[in-house]
Amino acid sequence: MRLRGFYIGRPQRVAAALLLVLLAECLWTIAHRPLDADDYRYARCGREMWEHPSPLQGYFTTCGNLNGDGTFAYRLAGFPLTAQRLVMLSVDHFRRPENRLYAEGSLNGTTWEARHELGLVKYLLRLPFCLFAIWLGGGLWWVARRLFGPEGGAFALALYVFCPAIVRYATHPNNEILAMWGLYGLVYTAMGVAHALQGPRHKWKYRIGLLTVALGLTAAAHLLAAMVGFLAGMVFFFYLAERRRSYVAQIMIFAAMGAMVIVFASFGFRISAFLYVFAGGSARFWFSTAAARAFTHSLGEAGILVALGVALVLYAANRPSRYFGNTAPLLVTLALTPLVTTQVVSAPWIWALPFLFTFIGGVFADALETRRRRLYLLLTAAVMVTQAALCWLSMAGILA
Repeated sequence: MRLRGFYIGRPQRVAAALLLVLLAECLWTIAHRPLDADDYRYARCGREMWEHPSPLQGYFTTCGNLNGDGTFAYRLAGFPLTAQRLVMLSVDHFRRPENRLYAEGSLNGTTWEARHELGLVKYLLRLPFCLFAIWLGGGLWWVARRLFGPEGGAFALALYVFCPAIVRYATHPNNEILAMWGLYGLVYTAMGVAHALQGPRHKWKYRIGLLTVALGLTAAAHLLAAMVGFLAGMVFFFYLAERRRSYVAQIMIFAAMGAMVIVFASFGFRISAFLYVFAGGSARFWFSTAAARAFTHSLGEAGILVALGVALVLYAANRPSRYFGNTAPLLVTLALTPLVTTQVVSAPWIWALPFLFTFIGGVFADALETRRRRLYLLLTAAVMVTQAALCWLSMAGILA
């Protein structure tokens, strides 16, 4: 089946089914998790960014100048609520005066005159983050399938879909899921630009523009993620560019300049708030294995850990598995896992998970091409079924 040049075959249908499962997991989790103080904070301050009420003199929002927290999650959380409020106020003009919900001139009133009339707040607030998680899952499948084939792509996506940590972060407002989405896209877009440099010049600008947007949105989510992605992307870019390496520094500098404009725009072009990005300390970090140990001690991630153990053994023992496609995500995973932020509450270890799943999918895809294909097919199926069961048990609160 073809849809405007896009072929929809069995791999695409399998990926679509897995992403629908992720959507179902997110909707179930959202429905069973009540709103908390963090949800209200993201909703309130996100709406303030869009509606500009100037709540406190000298501050960007009532949450402060967000010098330690990215603006992306606040804007994403507040946008559906602001859009719904504006639609309700617009519809109100078509009612008779005696039936109107708001007084005349309410469009110029305070920010919160419509807050009690908003509906489906739980879903409007959380579903955008779920959609970004699905978007990342689609990107993960696309990268893994291009590198390792349909089986490697499907296995990497299955591990992502049935990871309790992914579902947990995808179902409440936070910058971690957005930083993870941006960082993964940033690193592989940099590789894509390196490949594009080997082709005609008219194809360069589109990927360079995409690289700039990826870097800017990642920085708007978390400055440390953008810095790590910039360094990793530049290293891989330089490695892959070969005869075009003289362009690497120029492209990355222009991408960084464009990214700063995007971050400036996320602060509403208010220079006083934007300057706190450089003084807030959100990019300060140190090293610790505590988060990695906590992940390995979680029963809900047992299937992933078994697959990781097998993948590491195969990677070490099988020389054909030690090529760039497998090594690059492994190196990024090793770089991200021990990072901890010292000035803000953040979870850099979660950013490593898409790269980890890409690595596992690549090594298993290599194993499936050997003479012991049936054995590894059984192992792959067992891991997927086990991890799916553990994920649902974790979502139900039975497993920690």
